[in-house]
Formats: sequence, C-alpha cells, structure tokens
Amino acid sequence: MATHILIVEDEPEIRELLNFSLTRAGFRVTEAESGESALQQLFNQLPDLVIVDWMLPGMSGVDLAKRIRKDEVTSALPLMMLTARNDEADVLKSFDTGIDDYMSKPFSPKELIARIKALMRRSGVPEDELIEASGIQIDLSSHRLIIQGQNVNIGPTEYRLLELLMRHPDRVFERDQLLDRIWGRSTYIEIRTVDVHILRLRKVLKPFGLDGTIQTVRSVGYRFTPIS
Repeated sequence: MATHILIVEDEPEIRELLNFSLTRAGFRVTEAESGESALQQLFNQLPDLVIVDWMLPGMSGVDLAKRIRKDEVTSALPLMMLTARNDEADVLKSFDTGIDDYMSKPFSPKELIARIKALMRRSGVPEDELIEASGIQIDLSSHRLIIQGQNVNIGPTEYRLLELLMRHPDRVFERDQLLDRIWGRSTYIEIRTVDVHILRLRKVLKPFGLDGTIQTVRSVGYRFTPIS
C-alpha cells in the first residue's frame, strides 16, 4: 500500500495542486478542509504523514499540531506546516508546536516532494514501499508478505499488525494503542481481540522460526524485535 498523506488545507485550489502532485509521485492522498475534520479522520485511520496549513478556519494549523502531538496515538506522526507566513517568529512558533518541517507558499511541488521524502526517511517511514527485517519482507505496493523468499498468506488484520510493529522495531505498543491504530477508535472491540490476532500472527511466523520476533511485554503489550 502506498504511503498515505493527509492534506489539511481549506483552499480548494491548493488542495487540488497538492493532491495532483502527490498522487502523481505515488502517494495515497486524503483531504480535510479544517482541523476538526482532520481530527475525525485521524480518529478513524492514521496516515503516514500530515501536511497542515497554518491558516485554517476554526482551529488553526498550529492548534491542530498541538492536538496531534498531545495525543499518544498520533504523537509520532510526521508533520509538515505549509503556510504563507514566513517571518522568523512564525517559523519558530511552528517548530515549538512539534512541526517537523516547514514550507512557505508559493511552493515548488518538486521541492515539496523532496522534503516529504526526507522527512519520511528521518521518521522511519519506508520510502521504497518495502519493510524488511529478519528475513521478513512486507511489500507495501503489492500488499504481500514474503518470508525467507516465500510468499506467505496472511489475514488482513495480521498483516496490519505486522506492518505496524515492523515499522517501529523494539517499540512496545500497549493493547489499547494497537486497538486504536489497527481497528480505529470508532470501533468497539474487546481488548482480548488483540491477543487473538497476535497468536494468529505468531502462527504465520512459526514455520520459519520467527514467531519469537513478536514479543510479549508482560502487563503492557507487544513489540517486534528483529533477530540479529
């Protein structure tokens, strides 16, 4: 699956330009016209990166960035500020809110894409649509799991779990965090459902001797630890 970018911009012409440029560059794009709409989208599905306009109706882009950074589920999302304001004080203010990069309008689409790719690399988002560790490969473009050179069948939920865990090796995810990221906050599912799907994921990895890469952290949750 292509890298997902959420554009939060109230001007239709700029949204259209961004969508066209990013889609042509191979990204999957969704749009929001306001901070409130963006929060609702983040509530349902997390993108890989967010582009936020400073001057939004209602909630400003700066306030939206603060909300994203304060929420444990979205706190690590890469954020880029896009705005016509380029005074030094404004630039410093945006970085103080947790923005990772900043571009002024008018902007060059080619430069924007280059900056996005650089931000993705710094944030650990795979640029080549391939996640790989311990002989496990996730091909994001074809939605395939390849282990030790073999194509492996895997359920959609187990695929998303493995992708999330492998994107953040050695990071411990609490069960609540996994529920929010995999199933979405708007869906009510028993927390034990996470354990069931982790067991299924380990079953997929066991024939290759890799079930131990999915580790249980007692009373906390789960993590992916590569085998060296």
